[in-house]
Formats: sequence, C-alpha cells, structure tokens
Amino acid sequence: QVQLVESGGGLVQIGGSLKLSCAASGFTSDDYAIAWFRQAPGKEREGVACMSTRDGSIYYLDSVKGRFTISTNIAKTPVYLQMENLKSEDAAVYYCAAGARAPREARGLCMRSTTTLSGARAIQSYDYWGQGTQVTVSS
Repeated sequence: QVQLVESGGGLVQIGGSLKLSCAASGFTSDDYAIAWFRQAPGKEREGVACMSTRDGSIYYLDSVKGRFTISTNIAKTPVYLQMENLKSEDAAVYYCAAGARAPREARGLCMRSTTTLSGARAIQSYDYWGQGTQVTVSS
C-alpha cells in the first residue's frame, strides 16, 4: 500500500523560505512520477514540480522556476520541495502525488503535470495523494 505523508507547511513572510517533505512508502516499482501540486481557494489544483524516478527528469511550473527545487535521495524518500522567495500567490495547500500506470510513462506525466494538466484531470492522473500541508504567505 503506497502512502504519502507531507509535512513542513506553515506561515512564512513574503520573500521567505520553506521546505516541504513528502515521506513515501510502499512502492513496488522504481518507475513513477512523484510530484508536488498546490491548490489555493477557488483555484484548480496545479502541478508545481515533478520528478521522474526512473531517469531523474525534473519539471517545474513556469511561475516557480528558479525559486522551487524538488529533490530526493537514493532511497527516493523523502521527496522535498524547497521553496525560496515566496510570494503571496504561492499560498495554498500543497500535496504530494505519485503515479504512472505504464512503464516509461512517468516522464511524460511529469511534463504534463507542470504544463497542461490541472484540476480534476490532474487528480485523476495520479494514483496516490497525500493529505496536504498548508502554506500561508503573509505580507
């Protein structure tokens, strides 16, 4: 049984930093996409960063490039999201998600997750989700 547990959310000032962590367990494959999504009130869930575990490919939402970094270790857990220079529009509930339903699908899923995939389609594309962690950015 795959489990994803996020932690590290909290209150931070504009321009500040925060590091989220996703503890992942239960995977039987080493070929999947693991992503960070966020959802702000009244907005669709969007992918901010994604990693393909098979080849290490990484993708970012344009608006977070240069500020957010997704990383992990050789054990592929935890998966971190380091967030720098936070803006008010970064405030949201952040979710960790994992999935890839066919071999070698992870890279393409990652690419779509940070570009065209959002909302209900994003939720349906991933098999596993964490409970979410709140990030609040104050002025």
